[in-house]
Amino acid sequence: MDIANIATQVLERIESTGVPYMLFGAIAAGAHGIPRSTRDVDFLVPVTTGGGVNAIIKALDDIVIFEQQAVFDTLTWGKRHVGQTLSPPPVKIELFELFDDLFVMQEFGRRQQIFIPILNCKGWVPTAEDVIVQKIRWGRDKDLADVTDILAVQGTDKLDMPYIQNWCAIHKTTDRLEAALAIIPPL
Repeated sequence: MDIANIATQVLERIESTGVPYMLFGAIAAGAHGIPRSTRDVDFLVPVTTGGGVNAIIKALDDIVIFEQQAVFDTLTWGKRHVGQTLSPPPVKIELFELFDDLFVMQEFGRRQQIFIPILNCKGWVPTAEDVIVQKIRWGRDKDLADVTDILAVQGTDKLDMPYIQNWCAIHKTTDRLEAALAIIPPL
């Protein structure tokens, strides 16, 4: 079984719980830009709605084993539950708890259900603009490469650039946005 099949199986289980969720990370970036390989599948979920994280962990208990304790993530500033699939290849499944951050709350509220090519199914993901803002905020090399890909694929004429620029100004990451925009090849 490959990561796409495993991710789709996990996604179907999460959908069956009725708990709202949002895929993010490499899979969300690939849905709006250029898919890239990854060895984990990241979900953002509310803690209490519909049983939250606990309902999802229970729905996955025969295909994913989760660590006993949640950990604090220094990149996203939230709590996450880390699991690994029981069937090969091992895929890390991470459930991040929705937390009180103005941008993250807005990003979750704006999520949209779209077709995700790498999974060959629909799923809830952030808007392209929100993926850009979040990945610029994180600022790792792979995140900034994802930003460039999304900007190139979507085109700045189709994106809500004032929205992106506003959040980058709030996060003090405008320099990263400008650097990404400067290296997009002309169309």
